[in-house]
Amino acid sequence: MSYQKELEASKNNPEEFWREKSNTLEWFEPAGQVLSEDEHGIHHWFADAQMNTCHMALDYHVNNGRGEQTALIYDSPVTSTERSYTYRQLRDEVAKVAGMLKAQGVEKGDRVIIYMPMIPEAAMAMLACARLGAIHSVVFGGFAASELAVRINDAKPKLIISASCGIEIQRVVEYKPLLNAAIDLAEHKVEGCIIYQREQAEAALIEGRDVDWKNTVEMVEPAECTPVRGDDLLYILYTSGTTGKPKGVVRENAGHAVAMKYSMKAIYDMDPGDVFFSASDVGWVVGHSYIVYAPLLQGCTTVFYEGKPIMTPDAGAFWRVIEQYQVKALFTAPTAYRAIKKEDPNGELIKKYNLSSLKYLFAAGERLDPPTYEWLSAHFTVPVIDHWWQTETGWAISANMAGVELMPVKPGSSTVPAPGFDVHILDDNGEELPAGVQGNISVKLPMPPSSLTNIWGDLERFKSGYLETFPGFYVSGDGGYIDEEGYLFVMGRTDDVINVSGHRLSTGEMEEIVGKHDAVAECAVVGRSDELKGQMPLGFVVLKAGVEADVEGIKQDLVQMVREKIGAVACYKESLIVERLPKTRSGKILRKTMRQIVDGESYVMPSTIDDPAILDEIKDKINER
Repeated sequence: MSYQKELEASKNNPEEFWREKSNTLEWFEPAGQVLSEDEHGIHHWFADAQMNTCHMALDYHVNNGRGEQTALIYDSPVTSTERSYTYRQLRDEVAKVAGMLKAQGVEKGDRVIIYMPMIPEAAMAMLACARLGAIHSVVFGGFAASELAVRINDAKPKLIISASCGIEIQRVVEYKPLLNAAIDLAEHKVEGCIIYQREQAEAALIEGRDVDWKNTVEMVEPAECTPVRGDDLLYILYTSGTTGKPKGVVRENAGHAVAMKYSMKAIYDMDPGDVFFSASDVGWVVGHSYIVYAPLLQGCTTVFYEGKPIMTPDAGAFWRVIEQYQVKALFTAPTAYRAIKKEDPNGELIKKYNLSSLKYLFAAGERLDPPTYEWLSAHFTVPVIDHWWQTETGWAISANMAGVELMPVKPGSSTVPAPGFDVHILDDNGEELPAGVQGNISVKLPMPPSSLTNIWGDLERFKSGYLETFPGFYVSGDGGYIDEEGYLFVMGRTDDVINVSGHRLSTGEMEEIVGKHDAVAECAVVGRSDELKGQMPLGFVVLKAGVEADVEGIKQDLVQMVREKIGAVACYKESLIVERLPKTRSGKILRKTMRQIVDGESYVMPSTIDDPAILDEIKDKINER
């Protein structure tokens, strides 16, 4: 089927479209009603089905002849560890972990916080919760105690699963002191903690509250899968909110399973037995969707990588993994590709490895800027695919649908809306905008399976934040446009659109131009307040490693490049050369925080920031202006 036919089928008869896709999964009882609406006007997919996500991801494959296939490969350059699990071994380990949780009193509907590094036991904990019908909430390992406490108070977990430590390149981060402090700070008191002891730093356990994972798991009976309804929650995942209070995005079991299974083939062209490498972390939505659940639901082999794109040991780390495990597709954030490009601008390390197994390079998490796309395309013969999605959706809103119909690439575009997402560009009054005109990227309701159906414990926040701005539409919070051929260009968050003398200009477009300079590794452009013009663009520029050039000359080049591409109306006159940009741990540049610093506004230290010291460096550069 062509992409256009697939898209039209999803629009014309969404219930029939998604029922057909759901038939590839093994249900205890299929849904009687594919799409339903509750008393609050919220849509749910396959709500009355009986199922278990862990059964679909593990037991199903064991029962149908894939038990001896490798399910999960653990590769940890930071500990020099390589380990793999077949589907049968992973099913058995998860059943024991579920038995351990059950012995600690965890039941269907209970919440369990998972605060762990990138070790296989993190995936086992997630799947074990799913096996029992418990709701997991993964918090990025090493998050500050205060941020973990906020999530404890919001989710009100019965139990917390953690590890003694994580490893950041060559630095050991002890989790237990952070966990203890968070529990002390939190008003909600958990009933217990399960701690996985790592040899790099053993934690002191608190008697009566903490139990040792390794000792306990061998003493319990394995647990069978608990049937749940399709609209029962699989997990809560916290994402940043404009109020400073994190939003608990909730994901329902049935819609999630259907979308994950569909997307693995339709978007990533992955068949059962293929090896998929998603270089992210289980603390982020990518880790949930495409390290743990989707590859296993599809019967693939997933790579669970505890390392970085560079420095573990070098910028060839990903290429080594691809060669060693015969990876078919790599999916990571553009920031990871840029880090590799910065360290190895000529791609010398790429040439060291046999990458013949690799068929696709995927990018998401932020916009794949054209210079990075062009660098990847110059060094690889495989398709380089940008796709755009959000924590809220759980999978791609727009993509080049490699498993349906691979389309010509337009650098800077995440290609076309995925089937199920009826994307529209609306102005601030909710009116449809013509092709090529920037506006608010919105999705006509109902959203497809896997999209959030609520904010945990805060229905009004969900409705006001996503559904009430433009009635009948989900508002993404991102701005962009659709061109004459239906390609979607995501230009950044709507608050990244700046107003210069009445002209609405995209900082994303300026970044695209600045990033084309031969000396520039990456950049961020923010709007600073200006008494005369309202706002003026200010560029923060990181130069490539080894660049020896006239810095003032580079700055003048950038001014001229923006003037040539956008015009004098852009008023791009100022660039600051910085060593690095402030980012979240998942690689998103903290543009809003940078803008607040530039304008001297107060700001909340983002809980997701990779290194708070970078903000001080940014402040110093601004003060030097």
